[in-house]
Amino acid sequence: MLTGKNIVVGVTGGIAAYKACDIVSQLKKLNANVDVMMTKAAMEFVKPYTFQALSQNPVITDLFETPRYWDIEHISLAQKADIILVAPATANIIGKIAHGIADDILSTTIMASTAKVVFAPAMNTKMYENQILQSNMKRLIDLGYGFIPPGEGRLACGDVGTGKLAEVSKIVEFLLELEREDKDLLGKKILITAGPTVESIDPVRFITNHSSGKMGYALAEAASKRGAKVTLVSGPTNLTPPCHVKFISIKSTLDMYEAVMSNFRQQDIIIKSAAVADYRPKDVVDKKIKKQEGDLSITLVRNPDILLELGKIKDDRVLVGFAAETDHLIEYAKEKIIKKNLDFIVANDVTQQGAGFGTDTNIVCLIDKNNHIKKIDKATKLEIAHQILNKTKEFYQ
Repeated sequence: MLTGKNIVVGVTGGIAAYKACDIVSQLKKLNANVDVMMTKAAMEFVKPYTFQALSQNPVITDLFETPRYWDIEHISLAQKADIILVAPATANIIGKIAHGIADDILSTTIMASTAKVVFAPAMNTKMYENQILQSNMKRLIDLGYGFIPPGEGRLACGDVGTGKLAEVSKIVEFLLELEREDKDLLGKKILITAGPTVESIDPVRFITNHSSGKMGYALAEAASKRGAKVTLVSGPTNLTPPCHVKFISIKSTLDMYEAVMSNFRQQDIIIKSAAVADYRPKDVVDKKIKKQEGDLSITLVRNPDILLELGKIKDDRVLVGFAAETDHLIEYAKEKIIKKNLDFIVANDVTQQGAGFGTDTNIVCLIDKNNHIKKIDKATKLEIAHQILNKTKEFYQ
């Protein structure tokens, strides 16, 4: 059953749009809460009133229509949705999402949501077999989007081949299976570190770095949604910890070391995404250092290498590190895997536009201890978080 699940059904402009009526009806019978969004082209095939009657909710059709509620609707539905089903999904909507285009109500909602998105393609056979569409689908699949393969038969255009919208029963069953499988980390305990650490010089000044914590928080959110029991150890950030996560706030590298070592034994997976300070001032002055003539020298001492220490005692736990570099990315990352006994490392060149600290996107390479390298092109940090979690499954299954 889908009792209480919030499902957004996106209907696009294909002749199979009328079958979406049956989909909405079947989902309602399974006790799902269903909201429908229609593109302008979809309204040429089915009127919104039909979906409104079937879903028992207002139908959203225009990005710029006056909201019925105080919330901006595409944002509120994006946050509310557990699943977004696009059926029928045209080549147009698939291409838009594959390239980050958000120019109507449906594409904007998908881009603003962290819900599981599933496409049920329906189109002419030649269009479906087109290499551009196939490339767009592959890109989305690699990013974690779901696809329900179309059926074969005689199409509305008269052609015979692949492109028919999958049977309604298969689409509904896919969503039922998705809800059963979406918790693929259920029962796993994952410790994630995030953000920068702060090393005090005096009561006013400190040493830190540019980490925003966004990657670690995305990992915590993704893992929690996939059923894991998450402990998030974080340095100072401006972010709100995800729901249902055990949150431990720390300040310095020594604080993080203590928090990690106190919690690591209960974990199945440890992901060290925090950007910790390698050094701290040897002496912390209890009063503000006054400005004087000449230069000021501060003696720094090494902080403990948390990842290195974890590597010594990891046993059968999965241990994942991060390598933020400005040059020799692959070389330095491989050295860390060996030195710190990692299962794999997430390496990124922070000089690349759209990657590194403070951004909502990243560009990374996943490099494992078996020398397998997977490059992930620019994607949101949440999308990359899911890819990282997918990779961890190779080492505990």
